[in-house]
Amino acid sequence: MNEASELAAAPSQHRIEPATLEDMPQLVELLSALFSLEEDFVPDPKKQEQGVRLILEQPSRGRIFVLRTDHMAVGMANLLFTISTAEGGLVVLLEDVIVHPEHRGQGYGGQLLDYVIQFAREKGFKRITLLTDRISAESQSFFQKHGFKFSSMIPMRLVYPENS
Repeated sequence: MNEASELAAAPSQHRIEPATLEDMPQLVELLSALFSLEEDFVPDPKKQEQGVRLILEQPSRGRIFVLRTDHMAVGMANLLFTISTAEGGLVVLLEDVIVHPEHRGQGYGGQLLDYVIQFAREKGFKRITLLTDRISAESQSFFQKHGFKFSSMIPMRLVYPENS
């Protein structure tokens, strides 16, 4: 059994598995908690539901993994799939890594991140790229502990205004 499978199958009060449409309310709640912490985003449950649905209904676009207890999803990580010409293959954009505020400090975030890293490795992805808040040293340190390094690249974005 591989490491990702062992984490998912480990006998404990939590497990990591792909999200389903039935998880939608809890995923939207987790995303609202995440976006309330980030300077660049504003929680919008309708948009978050639409985005989650686009991923869950088209698995070729990516995966959302949830860390759940017996009663609820307490954490999530969103992996989006794309192609890198620099790497010559498929790569992952890792977004929306969040653990519910009441469940932080218990190692769940690290377990979730280790799981998605192993998933990407087993599926043959060439790289994982993520964005983290510039002002959050805690967040940056968390990802560095799991092998992520700063890039010379800087993010830029063009956001289209809402279509009326």
